[in-house]
Amino acid sequence: MKNAFTDSEIEKLYTILEQVKDPEIPVLSILDLGIVRKVTLEDNHVQIDITPTYTACPAMGVIAMDLVQLLNTEGYHNVVINTVLSPAWTTDWMTESGKEKLKAYGIAAPHQKSKLDKLLFGEQEQIECPQCNSLDTKKISEFGSTACKALYQCNVCKEPFDYFKCH
Repeated sequence: MKNAFTDSEIEKLYTILEQVKDPEIPVLSILDLGIVRKVTLEDNHVQIDITPTYTACPAMGVIAMDLVQLLNTEGYHNVVINTVLSPAWTTDWMTESGKEKLKAYGIAAPHQKSKLDKLLFGEQEQIECPQCNSLDTKKISEFGSTACKALYQCNVCKEPFDYFKCH
């Protein structure tokens, strides 16, 4: 028999999900990242579908364990976490609040400039320095501290910083 979500159950589950942080960027919750695709509650069984930022993202196992552990602590003992690869995650799924948290943490947030525009018009991405807000930056490496970030340096304040790549 299927139990329908009540507003308070939905709120409670999403409050719990907000507590689960990305282990690679601990200022972001999994809701900020937009990796939670679906949450269902049926006869006290919780099922959560999550999509990794990259297919081989090593943080997904930790996130799944954190979800199960926290939900168990909150009284949900029948928890299933599914990794869903299609559709592929996009930075468009990140919340604006999450992008602001990234910048405050010192990581340049992805912007909405489309890759198609870059290919068609040959434009270089202008990545804003999260420290001094300058657009006078240069890419040091396609890969930063994790595969989902590139390493940049500001030509004004000289600070290196990660850029959360748009995809």
